[in-house]
Amino acid sequence: MSEHDSNLFTEPELSNPFQESSVTQERQTPAMATGLEEFNPFTDSKLMASKPPAAAPGVPTQPAIMKPTEEPPVYSQPRAQESTGGAGELLRRQEELERKAAELDRREREMRSLSASGGRRNNWPPLPEKFPVGPCFYHDITVDIPVEYQKTVKIMYYLWMFHTGTLLANLVGSVAWFGVDPSRGADFGLAVLWFLLFTPCSFVCWYRPVYGAFKSDSSFRFFLFFFVYVCQLGVYVLQSVGIPGWGACGWISALMCLNTNVATGVLMVLVAALFTALAVMSLVMFKKVHSMYRTTGASFQKAQQELATGVMSNKTVQAAAASATSRAAQGQFKERI
Repeated sequence: MSEHDSNLFTEPELSNPFQESSVTQERQTPAMATGLEEFNPFTDSKLMASKPPAAAPGVPTQPAIMKPTEEPPVYSQPRAQESTGGAGELLRRQEELERKAAELDRREREMRSLSASGGRRNNWPPLPEKFPVGPCFYHDITVDIPVEYQKTVKIMYYLWMFHTGTLLANLVGSVAWFGVDPSRGADFGLAVLWFLLFTPCSFVCWYRPVYGAFKSDSSFRFFLFFFVYVCQLGVYVLQSVGIPGWGACGWISALMCLNTNVATGVLMVLVAALFTALAVMSLVMFKKVHSMYRTTGASFQKAQQELATGVMSNKTVQAAAASATSRAAQGQFKERI
């Protein structure tokens, strides 16, 4: 009976499956040494070894860029050209709209200035209010001149100011030369005359015509400017040459003065350089104004018409013509009687 009463589950043949050698080897891992509660599969050395190395901090990474290995199809190029042409057309229209807006803004400022002052008042030259002589001209480039011509007119105004400063420097150089060489009294006197004469005459004879030409698109004023400015350019060339006795501290006079006094000669060399720079810049601006004149549609026929219209609209000319006509009519009436 004892053989039949024995427990079958305690037989040595039916051993525990977890006691197998392979399972026991796997259980004897570092996880068993630290306990099952602290085991982290993500810190396993095998898993860590299989992970790719992380990028070092601070090293910039760039996305992969695929370069085309062949040219785009032919049918896509005309579309790109059409899109480029459309963008250029839009930019051109935008520039035109901005130019028109600036022109309207200029006219609005002009109307405001007129309404605020009750009419245009002369503001140039800027003299004090207590001065016995008042301003002679109205000068405002941002109001009178269209936007596309304002830069050119400003350069011409700065060129006139440079012209005035050069004449003043020429006067100083002539005074220094006269102090070194008393026989140069004629040069000193002519330098004073050129400064007093050419400063206002240059403003009236060539700056105001180009100012009015761009203001009202006047062909007659353009031709007047070209005629006077060519003469002025010739004067600049003669002054830069510096012929002794002509009142200009040009190159010849400066080299002559270097033999007498070095300091005065150096001063006159600087004045000669100013005259040369003035001649070069005047030639450049003459070409620029002439190129802009050709785009305005002005012509010699329009200049003749403007001259005839201006002469006939003059009240003095009208009064003289009326008196001459009345006298001629009275003479013919007396002859018939």
